[in-house]
Amino acid sequence: MLIRSLLPRKIHSWRCFSSSALHVLKPGDILRQTRTFTNEDVLEYSKVSQDSNPLHFDSESARSAGFEDRLVHGMLVASLFPRVISSHFPGAVYVSQSLSFKFPVYVGDQIIGEVQATNLREKKGRYLAKFKTRCIKNGGFLVLEGEAVAILPTLAVEQAHSVEQ
Repeated sequence: MLIRSLLPRKIHSWRCFSSSALHVLKPGDILRQTRTFTNEDVLEYSKVSQDSNPLHFDSESARSAGFEDRLVHGMLVASLFPRVISSHFPGAVYVSQSLSFKFPVYVGDQIIGEVQATNLREKKGRYLAKFKTRCIKNGGFLVLEGEAVAILPTLAVEQAHSVEQ
């Protein structure tokens, strides 16, 4: 979904554009997707990453550490950013990502992953794009923020297939 920010700091001020028109990415544009992480997501990520920290699997361990319940891996939550970019720009190459974790994400939290274009420049027929990145949970709590850089094959934004979970 392509969103142009009218007031970039307020979620409720964004408007969506018709999916039938061709959109060219411009600074200030916001792309986002929503996902709810499940027990299965945490288990599968743990297998791939070999991160078996009990905070992700044992409610008592998580509570003893000061959390409400089991945590979703922070890097799994951050995986929303390349997912958003590649779903709108197939063939994009992810170059870098900085992250700052603000609040925990628990299994079942609805997460909105957003990337906002901040700088675009052409380089050898491709485009170097810098994005402000953030994840918001349950309608308003900032849980993760940072910046990403990607090389895009074009600035034409493709309509992403529905991948909301």
